[in-house]
Amino acid sequence: MFPGETELRALMIRSLAGDAVAYRSLLEELTERLRGFFRKRLAAGYAADAEDLVQETLLALHSRRATYDPAKPFTPWLHAIAGYKLADYLRRRRDQPTTDLAETESVAADDVSEGALAQLDLSRLLAAIPAGPRAWIRSVRIEGRSIAEVAARAGVSSSAVKVGIHRGLRALAGKVQTKP
Repeated sequence: MFPGETELRALMIRSLAGDAVAYRSLLEELTERLRGFFRKRLAAGYAADAEDLVQETLLALHSRRATYDPAKPFTPWLHAIAGYKLADYLRRRRDQPTTDLAETESVAADDVSEGALAQLDLSRLLAAIPAGPRAWIRSVRIEGRSIAEVAARAGVSSSAVKVGIHRGLRALAGKVQTKP
């Protein structure tokens, strides 16, 4: 049985604090979880590719571990990384039949909070728009940074950021279905 969100998050936090044993345990647990995640989503006969995706995801986790916010759930963060690796792979291999990427079963633990799921939904929505507007929407509308600060960081005018945010939000609105 896989450990839940609480256990995985604790291992990640301990590993960020320099606990090598916790980090090794985390990677071992995630290897099995990710292996199942990718095999379910790839067509039969692509087991080697699934293993490659597991390794790519673990390398990405390793290189981006400093970006993990210990105050937030771990498994949605991991799921986002795995999802991006799978999407990249599928773009490279357009000929391969797969299952639906939006399947509800995921690499995330079963006891993930509702807020974490909302965060995951938001990440999926934002992934549908170009990188510039996506980053600007996240910085200004979600993280609360000023338009001037975001513009300076991006090396563009404040007007460009405003227009990019407006267009990105309009594109997002077109993707969200409202119920009557």
